[in-house]
Amino acid sequence: MTTKRPSWIRQWLSAPSGWLLLASCTVVAFFLLMEHRAHVFGVLPYVLFFLCPVLHLLMHRGHSGTHTDHGADQQRRPPGGE
Repeated sequence: MTTKRPSWIRQWLSAPSGWLLLASCTVVAFFLLMEHRAHVFGVLPYVLFFLCPVLHLLMHRGHSGTHTDHGADQQRRPPGGE
């Protein structure tokens, strides 16, 4: 009989120190965002611009660079005619 152990996140959140750290990080992030709002929003267009190629690469990871299996069950037409 195998027993399921809780994941490290569940263990971390079940401890009072985990909740305290999470609450502290949330408060610090809130005040940093409020004090430096102009800097964060000023950088946002550049972040979106540089995120586009990264997302493109991550979304095309499943293709593996080959397109030979596209339409393999369709009949091939000779070039230059119907």
